[in-house]
Amino acid sequence: MNRTEIRTSGAPAAIGPYSQGICAGGFLFTSGQLPIDPETGALVEGGIEAQAKRVFDNLKAVLSACGADFCDVVKTMVFLQDMKDFAKVNEIYTGYFEKPYPARSCVEVGALPKGALIEIELVAAVK
Repeated sequence: MNRTEIRTSGAPAAIGPYSQGICAGGFLFTSGQLPIDPETGALVEGGIEAQAKRVFDNLKAVLSACGADFCDVVKTMVFLQDMKDFAKVNEIYTGYFEKPYPARSCVEVGALPKGALIEIELVAAVK
C-alpha cells in the first residue's frame, strides 16, 4: 500500500516523530491537531472557543493539502482537557460539519501537550 505524507505550512509542524497526516488506501489520517498558531508556534489564548477554532483551521489546512475538505471527513476523535467544554465545542463543531455528521468519539483526558484545552484528529475519505 502506498502511503503519502501530508505536510503543510498551514498547520503547525510536528513536535515529535510523526506526520501531520498520511494518505493511504483512499483515506487521510491526521495526527491530533493542537490549537497552535502555525505562524508563531504558540498556543492560542482565549479559552476553549478560540482554541477549538484554531484546531479546526489547522485540520482544514491538512485536509486541503490532501485535496479534501470537511465534507469528506468520516470520523473525528476529540480530546478535551475538561468535559465541561463539551457543549461549547459542539457549537463550534457544527459550524464546520454538515449532516450527516462524521462518526465521533469525545473523551476527557488528564492533560494535553503544551497545556492545550483541546486536540482533534480525524479520518477523511479522499480521491
